[in-house]
Amino acid sequence: MRSFELVIFDCDGVLVDSELITNRVFAALLGELGLPVTLEFIFENFVGRSMQHCWEQVAAMLGQEVPPHWQSEFQLRMTAALEAEVQAVHGIEAVLDSLEAPYCVASSGSHAKMATTLGATGLLPRFSGRIFSAADVARGKPAPDIFLHAAGRCGVHPRDCAVIEDSPAGVAAGVAAGMTVFGYCACTLEQRLLEAGAHYTFNTMAKLPALLFGPYTESR
Repeated sequence: MRSFELVIFDCDGVLVDSELITNRVFAALLGELGLPVTLEFIFENFVGRSMQHCWEQVAAMLGQEVPPHWQSEFQLRMTAALEAEVQAVHGIEAVLDSLEAPYCVASSGSHAKMATTLGATGLLPRFSGRIFSAADVARGKPAPDIFLHAAGRCGVHPRDCAVIEDSPAGVAAGVAAGMTVFGYCACTLEQRLLEAGAHYTFNTMAKLPALLFGPYTESR
């Protein structure tokens, strides 16, 4: 049987159903900047990455830096949309209630964004004092920094940590950190998470508790 000492959750797409909301706003803004892109392009190239990385990529596409007021405008629009629409991922409360180990959240999103999404869904009190952002470390996902930071702050060795992720970049970060990675493929192609190195995959939250603390069996 597994005996993880810490379960590390990604936030967007794993705890809160925010990816479509955020990326719809981002795609609209990029269109206004003269970069018409599809949601599929956004999910392929930006999901799971820090906003710093995203703005750097947009600057490369534009051939110039993104004006600061556009970045501020995105934050305003995104926050308003999330406050109005975001919901907890179906079944996540039951998963948290069932966990046999401490847990935390380690996200590419900012602390302000997590305060908005976790607050709007009622999940924020469950993670009090255990919220970690890519803003806390030098490198964002797919580098392992955020997961190693979370494990260190919680006093747990990386090998004793489980990571719950839904993006290839996040999966790669967990693998690079030396942790066991569970890929949530409800909205991401399972094959992409497996190619990134996910050790196990699942498509509904109801399956996660048994995967985390059940016998060692492959879930592919």
